[in-house]
Amino acid sequence: MRLLVSAAIKLKPPLLLLASPTNTNKTVSFQNISALPLQTRNLGFSRRRASLSTMAETTAVQVKEKIDLTDTEKKIFDTLLNTLRHFDLTTELRVAGGWVRDKLLGKECYDIDIALDNMLGSAFADKVTKYLLDTGGKPPAGFGIIPSNPDQSKHLETARMMLFELWIDFVNLRCEDYSENSRIPTMKFGTAEEDAYRRDLTINSLFYNINTNSIEDLTGRGCSGIEDLKSGKIVTPLPPKATFLDDPLRVLRAIRFGSRFVFILDEELKKAATSDEVKTALAAKISRERVGTEIDLMISGNQPVKAMTYICDLTLFWIVFNLPPKCEPAVSEGCDRLSVAYLDAAWNSIQLIGCSPFNDEQRRLSLYAALFLPFRISTYKDNKGKEIPIVNYIFRDSLKRKASDAETVINIHRALKKFLSLIPSLVSADNEVSEIDWAGELVDVPTPSKLRVLTGLLLREIKDFWRVALLISTLLYPINVDCTQDILSKNFQLDKRRELFTEVENAIIKLGLEKVWDVKPLVNGKEIMNVLQLKSGGPLVWEWQQKLLAWQLAHPSGTAEECFDWMKETHQKRIKRE
Repeated sequence: MRLLVSAAIKLKPPLLLLASPTNTNKTVSFQNISALPLQTRNLGFSRRRASLSTMAETTAVQVKEKIDLTDTEKKIFDTLLNTLRHFDLTTELRVAGGWVRDKLLGKECYDIDIALDNMLGSAFADKVTKYLLDTGGKPPAGFGIIPSNPDQSKHLETARMMLFELWIDFVNLRCEDYSENSRIPTMKFGTAEEDAYRRDLTINSLFYNINTNSIEDLTGRGCSGIEDLKSGKIVTPLPPKATFLDDPLRVLRAIRFGSRFVFILDEELKKAATSDEVKTALAAKISRERVGTEIDLMISGNQPVKAMTYICDLTLFWIVFNLPPKCEPAVSEGCDRLSVAYLDAAWNSIQLIGCSPFNDEQRRLSLYAALFLPFRISTYKDNKGKEIPIVNYIFRDSLKRKASDAETVINIHRALKKFLSLIPSLVSADNEVSEIDWAGELVDVPTPSKLRVLTGLLLREIKDFWRVALLISTLLYPINVDCTQDILSKNFQLDKRRELFTEVENAIIKLGLEKVWDVKPLVNGKEIMNVLQLKSGGPLVWEWQQKLLAWQLAHPSGTAEECFDWMKETHQKRIKRE
């Protein structure tokens, strides 16, 4: 084994693209055949989205001929090279993967992974620490070992240290062998070329050799990583079907990177992704946590609609968003297309409205709420016979996301009926409220105050996500019109939806309800119990809390004393009636 490893690490890369010492700012322009970036597209829903196979719009992309290092990167790499000299090491240091890709695309990247050809990451990190101490420098501000965790796609131990306020990861070059029923490979030392070919995509297989200050492009299956960058293509280093069967998670990674960079998927890759074998492997070999992580990165990314369209077109939607066996009402077969269409509508609405009303978390969950909108009324029964929204199943079982994500999206869906019933009153001149079936008993609430009370109670239920609920409500308004076909055909008047959103938002702000959930009750639970002569809380206390809150919303200038007096008076009237 020692002889094999020794022989392997002496192999030299077959191809080096040396950085040119002249014309350092030169870039190469090329055409990327893909969808146009969002800012250049017509945001109206009257446009029809082409299928992935017919997307032929082009956009200019720039790829650098060499990598320009920042001052911090120069200091880091100099420190690593000085470590080699200090200990007379023959190790070749390479920056791997995403950092090389992003730097060539002119994007800054702070995720630096160093691949070593003849030693473990922990051993080299120790050498760096010793070099800094030997030369009178400060030891790394942080240092640690990240153990291997195959279930989370962490197949090798990684050493991590902080240099010049950046975290640097160190790991050895490796090659992989996969068993038939597992995506967890057997790892061993490998050459740079073997390491490049084991990676998911050619654009992620590039190296920057720190020793020689050069880019190494070692994959050559038709096109190299740099050529695929220039042509805007997502290609696997090895044949895609074998690549996906080894690790089916790579299908989702291909989709994520394709949408992120607005690149097109290689035709052979798409054919492999839609094969029954790969879909079966994706369902069987990949943990739902890993699937959920990839989907969340897509939804949080810059092209969520493109990502979900890829998933839909590659017939992966129901593999990813797996449903429970029995749903009531049943989910129709075409719901995947409808889901993506709602996502498209929400995404374009956010761009049209502007991002300022939504923080990152609200934006992310608004897109999930739109994507799962066709499932909002469907439920399933758990082991105890309790009816549970299938949206909860998708989040908790299919994607293994946190419970709060499921709860928030379900609350948004539940708020839609109430919001839709209030919108006509909020946009009308007189603000008059018609009969609303969910309002319940509003005791002593003046008619002019009913709208403020009902809207305030609704906003207290969904709190900071009321604008998200409003956004999704505009996609369903008016409630008595079935707009399913309009959504599917993209004949959606987004300008009018934006106007509706803005009008309702301004009405709510004018009512003084923007942060109504922060308003503290004028009468607390203990005081309610004293009036009712109760020794402990219960449903009756909660009922009075709601009545008092309604009074408080109807009388925004009312005092605690006035609220307390109203309660005592109303309670006495109730006793007399009974």
